[in-house]
Amino acid sequence: MHRTALVFALAGGGAACAVALLTTASIVGRVGWSAPIAGDVELTQFGTALCISLCLPWCQLRSANIIVDFFTARASSRVQRRLDALGALLLSVMMALLAWRTAAGAVAVREAHETSMILGLPMWAVYAVLAPGFALTVVVALRQAWAAWRGQTWPEVSA
Repeated sequence: MHRTALVFALAGGGAACAVALLTTASIVGRVGWSAPIAGDVELTQFGTALCISLCLPWCQLRSANIIVDFFTARASSRVQRRLDALGALLLSVMMALLAWRTAAGAVAVREAHETSMILGLPMWAVYAVLAPGFALTVVVALRQAWAAWRGQTWPEVSA
């Protein structure tokens, strides 16, 4: 699970770098030659969504999400672990819903032969590449919920 999450995060980082290069090239083309890259906004939207989806499992694995502990700072460690377990469980439910609906959306959009407006890219592919990141986040969050509920600490991951 750790290696898969790391590979997903590296691929997400690659997508973010590609979006940055695309955006830079399009801006330079627009300013320098009045010739931006056609469909740059579509590609930026697709790439950013992919990046987020692929980086979510690593973020969850590293416990890097924002935690607001104002009300629980003085609670016992057992209560804090149980609340962490509940939070991870709720996240896994939400991510499972996103993975399911994204995959179902990919099938529906493929059957409808929907394409992007500028480049005519098949939209089903955009939906389909988001589902694995959501699904891996489910696995990570469920593992964390189970560990927290049992009073175990989640092992730190060395990057």
